[in-house]
Amino acid sequence: MGDAPLYRPQNPDASAAFKFRNHVNAKHGLQLRTYHDLWLWSTSHIADFWAAVWDATSIIGEKGSHVVDESVNISENPPWFLEARVNWAENMLHCRSGDKIALIQATESTPVNPNPPLRRCSYAELYESVSQIVSALLANGIKPGDRVASYSSNCIENVALCLATTAIGAIWVSAAADFGPAGVLERFEQVQPAFIFAVDAVVYNAKVHDHLSKLSTLLSGLENQSAAPKVVIIHPIPYPDDRSRWQEGWVSWDDFILEGKAQKLGHTSSGEIKWYRASFDWPLWILFSSGSTGKRALKLEMAIVHRSGGMLLQAKKEFVICGDLQSDDVFFYYTTTGWMMYNFLISGLSLGCTLVLYDGSPLRDPAFLWKLTDDLQISVFGTSAKYLDQLSKGYKPREHHNLSSLRHIYSTGSPLSAALFDYVYENIHPNVLLGSITGGTDICSLFAGMCSALPVYRGEIQCRMLGLAVESYSETGILNGPDEAGELVCLKPFPCMPAGFWPLPGFGTDDQVAAARAKYHQAYFAEMDGVWYHGDHVVITRSRAGNGGGLIMLGRSDGVLNPGGVRFGSAELYDVLDTAFCSTGKILDCLAIGQTIGGSDERVILFVKLPDGQDLSPGLERQIKDELRVRRSPRHVPAQIIQAEDIPYTLNGKRVEVLVKKIINGAPLSIVNPSTLSNPECLPFYHDIGMQLRGA
Repeated sequence: MGDAPLYRPQNPDASAAFKFRNHVNAKHGLQLRTYHDLWLWSTSHIADFWAAVWDATSIIGEKGSHVVDESVNISENPPWFLEARVNWAENMLHCRSGDKIALIQATESTPVNPNPPLRRCSYAELYESVSQIVSALLANGIKPGDRVASYSSNCIENVALCLATTAIGAIWVSAAADFGPAGVLERFEQVQPAFIFAVDAVVYNAKVHDHLSKLSTLLSGLENQSAAPKVVIIHPIPYPDDRSRWQEGWVSWDDFILEGKAQKLGHTSSGEIKWYRASFDWPLWILFSSGSTGKRALKLEMAIVHRSGGMLLQAKKEFVICGDLQSDDVFFYYTTTGWMMYNFLISGLSLGCTLVLYDGSPLRDPAFLWKLTDDLQISVFGTSAKYLDQLSKGYKPREHHNLSSLRHIYSTGSPLSAALFDYVYENIHPNVLLGSITGGTDICSLFAGMCSALPVYRGEIQCRMLGLAVESYSETGILNGPDEAGELVCLKPFPCMPAGFWPLPGFGTDDQVAAARAKYHQAYFAEMDGVWYHGDHVVITRSRAGNGGGLIMLGRSDGVLNPGGVRFGSAELYDVLDTAFCSTGKILDCLAIGQTIGGSDERVILFVKLPDGQDLSPGLERQIKDELRVRRSPRHVPAQIIQAEDIPYTLNGKRVEVLVKKIINGAPLSIVNPSTLSNPECLPFYHDIGMQLRGA
């Protein structure tokens, strides 16, 4: 990549990162100069570093003297801040100003409602709403450790629910409204929520889409699992409130809130919420992954439990120290409620800034989000590489909008190509910090990303994040040098490591807990001994301007599918196909891989093996796509379905996804070691198909 930076901070010494460096130097008698100096210290003195982060970012709670046992290997997942008592929601709601806007909700227009009004909620109003929800949840018997779930759009009510749930020590679980009910069932049946909050409708592509039918299907599935959660219906958009299809026992949002007002539970004598200050490692929320890291190949989505203190401390470090976000920032991230970037966004409340929520399509009208940026003076704009890629094909925001408020643009979901760096600086804003960021559902935060003290180089993530001992290893576990491609690993414990997979101890049987613990170890530590193996193929570049090296993301190391920046495991497709087609003999076997179609995107190719003498008909192809759309989501529908004579397997019976993906994307057949496969003779077919797909 080029040596000349696309962006250079005007006054690095005034940045939050270097102010923090000065604090560390003064406290510990050091002479750290560069960002790399600070990063090296933060990853070699992890207890001192994370204690300093707590102090520098004004965490509300009891800290104690213990931080972490630095002698414990990362694979042992050591406990953090054993004496600490903290509540995540309390830290989100320290701002109580009635004048300061906390949330602004924008909804996509429709022909019936061409100018939907913005909804605004001040910090004082948000606190009052959370207070009422707390009371209503307690009145309905919710206790610390219970799960409260939402199947919702990106609305103000959903943020308040997350805050109220965690305020009382319950565990938050979220699924986006665009998820198919079968996929949501696989999530919710694992964690057995006591409550489900769901919207009645959503807007997308200028149409109002009913949501109650999907909710009813989900609830029927949970009934078959002997689960009977209470249901509350949210009505967040201008749309007729038709309750004719409500089931018995469903409660409206308004009635639920009235119950909270009447009960007035969970408050001190002065009216303050009784925050449930739990241990640092207390479970905060559960996110789900289909096996996109390491050697995971699990049928059910893994329920990843994140610790309250870890999420709080890591977000504070990312926003306050690295990102240098301020209370007067207006922070937007285009995300659904089922993506970890939603959790990332709402953690911005801890800064006292204004968050912008959007429910709708980002590209039907490519001007919409940029007009919103000008209208609301958005200063931090978050999106995906796929969005920028699509935008670059025909729209130049700088020609139509002022965009003077923009300070940062964040991009994640898939690697941001060098050409898209050029597009941002030429066609959106010439002097914005473009923060390509990378992390994942597994840590619900960042391994590498933005820093306001550092320049931005074309095609590179700025730096490894403070406190994260990220390195690049060869496939044999040897530390790579600069500019050598390898596997992203983390060498030292960090506080946003998941507490574990569900169920944690105390929430399941001994056998269930033991199985979850074994899966956790297999997911992150079975691939390379003694280090966290994340499954990303990366290059750490040579150090420039004291950054210690930027990162270039080369894609996933395993067979995870990533169309449009939305990651999901191939197991999500296989499970549907096994149930709907393989069990009936319509399909004998299948294989799903991602074909690269640009620096920032890939498409899903599904290979199917059919019974002898049968050909893939348009009707069967349509059935497969329809089944995946209904049981999963539109994003799970493959771009192409191709009939194959055979599906390659290893000698120990595993589908050969990674190897086929490499061949489809142009790798020669010479990379294959035939002795590891049970049927290597089928691979030339994939080589020839790959040439056709690439137009070679």
